[in-house]
Amino acid sequence: MLTKGTLYICATPIGNLGDITLRVLDTLREVDLIAAEDTRHSRKLLQHYQISTRMISYHEHNEKKKSLELVEKLKGGQTIALISDAGLPGISDPGTEVIRLCLTENIPVDVLPGPNAALTALVLSGMPPEHFAFHGFLPSSRGAKKRSLEQLANHTQTQIFYEAPHRLVATLQGISEYFGDRPAAVVRELTKLHQQVHRGTALELKQEFEKSEPRGECCIVIAPYISIKPVGGPEEWRSEVNERVNQGLSKKEAMKEVAKRYGVRKSEVYQALLDGEM
Repeated sequence: MLTKGTLYICATPIGNLGDITLRVLDTLREVDLIAAEDTRHSRKLLQHYQISTRMISYHEHNEKKKSLELVEKLKGGQTIALISDAGLPGISDPGTEVIRLCLTENIPVDVLPGPNAALTALVLSGMPPEHFAFHGFLPSSRGAKKRSLEQLANHTQTQIFYEAPHRLVATLQGISEYFGDRPAAVVRELTKLHQQVHRGTALELKQEFEKSEPRGECCIVIAPYISIKPVGGPEEWRSEVNERVNQGLSKKEAMKEVAKRYGVRKSEVYQALLDGEM
């Protein structure tokens, strides 16, 4: 039984319509109003389960305005369900604004759990699940993405990212440059008929998707950073710098990466390159 004036945050399927919970279905039938990220998309779900509750749009472009309207309706005693296109609202989807306002106004909020792409991808990837960090989508601009990857490169947890198919190759290239050769996985089309898990290093995965254009929303899962300084000297440094340059890095970035890998100063790697040219 629903409580008047309560906002219900409802998780919806990320692919397979059968993954919705009975509790969410009952709630969507009983609330006074459903706030949906895309009413056209959500209508397919509601029609599938013969739910006729009225919907309004609630998305990133009208979130602030609609949040105020929803709060007023909740104050008036209405029950409202918030849904996104897939998964749990607030996780890389609209929802945090209205939740924040409700908490400020002492309006009850309840969360009805269900499908989540990040956790599903984490388990499917086989990466260590004990400690992980979810980052959502990386910034779209090249400079901001570079800064984010630099900051995250040495995190000792498993890391999870969301990515759109048309940006996947570029993002894997960036991860390869800053994270190195550690294990990675790309999980696509979660819970759908053509669900796939691709495993390898970020560079190997980038090369794979250059040959076969990815489709569907993707989750990228990266293994934790392990601080092990390999044994090596100038000859190894020169070899690895040349290898990274051949993979597309600038000489400056390649030297920086090799210096970090071996725990030496970049000037030492630079001197090794100079000595090798003599």
